[in-house]
Amino acid sequence: MTKSSPQHIVWDWNGTLLDDNHAVVSAVNEVCTAFDREHIDIDEWRSLYERPLSKCYEQLLRRELDDQDWARIDVLYHDNYRGLLDTCGMAEGVPHALDDWAAAGGSQSLLSMWFHDELVDLVTARGLHERFARMDGLRSSIGGGSKAAHLREHLRAQQLDPAEVVLIGDVLDDAHAADEAGARCVLVTTGVMDRAKLETAGHPVVDSIPQALALLTP
Repeated sequence: MTKSSPQHIVWDWNGTLLDDNHAVVSAVNEVCTAFDREHIDIDEWRSLYERPLSKCYEQLLRRELDDQDWARIDVLYHDNYRGLLDTCGMAEGVPHALDDWAAAGGSQSLLSMWFHDELVDLVTARGLHERFARMDGLRSSIGGGSKAAHLREHLRAQQLDPAEVVLIGDVLDDAHAADEAGARCVLVTTGVMDRAKLETAGHPVVDSIPQALALLTP
């Protein structure tokens, strides 16, 4: 990082701290089955993934989607994904990297596009909740939108100066949200977007949480 080291990390959850790629692929393939589309693997999903997700699914399913289609996809995906959450582990270096950051004097919070109440329950069940000054998830009934407005509100609620914040996530939407909020960003290749796409954002791209933290310390 070329600027002074950030004081606060906003962590993404799915694909960043939570290693959930197998659950994501299973859930996407549940949608594929329902829409008579052949199944895909993680590499194909990474090549297709973008936000808004409705656009991504139109590419995947090779058809335009109306509101009814999107509501059906949302239910199919999330029901399947929820059923596999217990099989998802934590990313390499978690929770030790979070503890190292706190021990060095940094603060941290969690911002996810997963549903808020479920996010809090999941993080709490894994014994990670006390590490975060704040946890925010999606508070609407259907997901798929941009993270930018959520990040701005997340920072406002904590009275954080965006210039002292870095967002660590796994997709371009994390980078765009950070750019709009005036924060920095580090992207990891552990989630649902391939390195070539991530590098188009112009932010550092690394392969693990420990590598991301190594960029933030002098």
